[in-house]
Amino acid sequence: MHDADMGHPSSTEHSTIQALPFFGGVEMLRARYVTQRFSRHFHEGYAVGYIEQGAMRFRYMGESMVASKGQINLVIPGESHDGHTAEENGWTYRMFYLPPEAILEAARAVSPKASLPHFRMGVIEDRQLADCICQTHTLLEQDNIASIEKETRLLWLLAHWISRHADQRPHWHNPGNEHKAVNRARDFIQSEYGHDTSLTELAQQVGLSPFHLVRVFQKQMGVTPHDYLTQVRAERVRERLMGKDRLADIAADCGFSDQAHMSRSFKRHTGVTPGRYRKILQNS
Repeated sequence: MHDADMGHPSSTEHSTIQALPFFGGVEMLRARYVTQRFSRHFHEGYAVGYIEQGAMRFRYMGESMVASKGQINLVIPGESHDGHTAEENGWTYRMFYLPPEAILEAARAVSPKASLPHFRMGVIEDRQLADCICQTHTLLEQDNIASIEKETRLLWLLAHWISRHADQRPHWHNPGNEHKAVNRARDFIQSEYGHDTSLTELAQQVGLSPFHLVRVFQKQMGVTPHDYLTQVRAERVRERLMGKDRLADIAADCGFSDQAHMSRSFKRHTGVTPGRYRKILQNS
């Protein structure tokens, strides 16, 4: 993650850009602008975001539009637009910049025969989706979140955006049964729990698309692949706590970014920290 060069001396303006190695390359922007004026330009991919504060005015598809606090703004590939503040205090927003491959993956997760969706609206009023954008954006900023969870959350967000607001809205299809693929995915997670396996990698191992794997796995197992991974890790930590290994070593071996990350995850699953659990074992 790095700060973008704003070209303005004002300390009230800032922007942070982060690249994600998912679905052909996804970028996230979080910025506050006051005097910034974007000249007319277009993107090769899709852009969708959430206005956290203030309001932004932009000209898009021949209309002058305003995206205000709590609303979603978006643009489609090749459609030129500009952007500047609509209020004296500027605006703050979170944006996703998404290659067409990511959108097509999400669209086909909803309906296997779907094509790239078109969105006529440049501003969307949808509180539930706006909250989802904000929460997903915030989660993806964090370094200690597993790649498999990040990909899953992003795909869920995109699939629901498409199914709720695309001009031609695909209908959710029944995921069906893929018992062999789910069992292979489960075995892979159990053997590779110590590594930061991505959802794409797991899907390639079993021959399914990433989002289809999530849906059939959840249907059969009752949890997502990420939830299953965290449960496996918690169980491996529990087994290791019966020995004398250092907590930091257990955390590293079981796929956690650090000991604190392991402690938070383990407590969510067991109700106690690893240190407390080890003391209970010693006392008994």
